[in-house]
Amino acid sequence: MRKRDIEKTYPVRAFAAKLRRLVDALEAGRPFVIAVAGERLRIPAGARFNVEHERDAQGEELEFQLKWSRPARRARSRRR
Repeated sequence: MRKRDIEKTYPVRAFAAKLRRLVDALEAGRPFVIAVAGERLRIPAGARFNVEHERDAQGEELEFQLKWSRPARRARSRRR
């Protein structure tokens, strides 16, 4: 698995629509699917959520984070 660190900026309406879809999924207890910079992500219903606030001399930042573990990959059995 290759490392990835993407930051994508969205227009206000698009960002609000994504947040609405996330809230709907959270309230229904179902997974949330979102595409970020061309990659489709599936966030499981049991993901952990936190809010991070940072401040420095240049400004402030507020991040809403969703964290989850990827399921372990099963080794494929080989038939001979």
